[in-house]
Amino acid sequence: MELNSPYLEVISKFSEEKKKQNKFGISCVDDHIFIRLPRKEQLFWSPQLHLEITELSKNKCKLHGFFGPNPTVWTMFIFFHVVVGTLFLANLVWLYSDASLGVSIGIQLSIAIGLVVVWGLLYIAGSIGKKKGKPGMHALYKFMLETLELPPISNKEGTTPKRNENAIA
Repeated sequence: MELNSPYLEVISKFSEEKKKQNKFGISCVDDHIFIRLPRKEQLFWSPQLHLEITELSKNKCKLHGFFGPNPTVWTMFIFFHVVVGTLFLANLVWLYSDASLGVSIGIQLSIAIGLVVVWGLLYIAGSIGKKKGKPGMHALYKFMLETLELPPISNKEGTTPKRNENAIA
């Protein structure tokens, strides 16, 4: 979203908020700001908000935001998916070799089915985590709007709609 504020003013608002409050964890690095939920409210699936501020002109800047999981959790899930995928491919090679030789392939089929089940469980766990993280995303978004002194936006259902990328706040 575009803001009618100088680039440094936006960054300083978050730096000041970091000193004034202790509810949210705020890290400011150059033109990147990371906002995390309070430690006592953080769960395994808790999201964080990564903001990047780009200067457009002297009194205008653009704010890009990205909600994402804790990098450690994300890396762990990617690692598990890669391991399951690699084991599945290796098992397929073993299955094909034994099938070509006319050897029994019961073990390989069992392993393949088991790996598909494990992948399905990883997918379900990720979906559950995504749903559990939604209240945290709303809290982070509300905090960002309050810090930037922007009015909250909501639709009839009370959920926060996606802001127009070209909207001037």
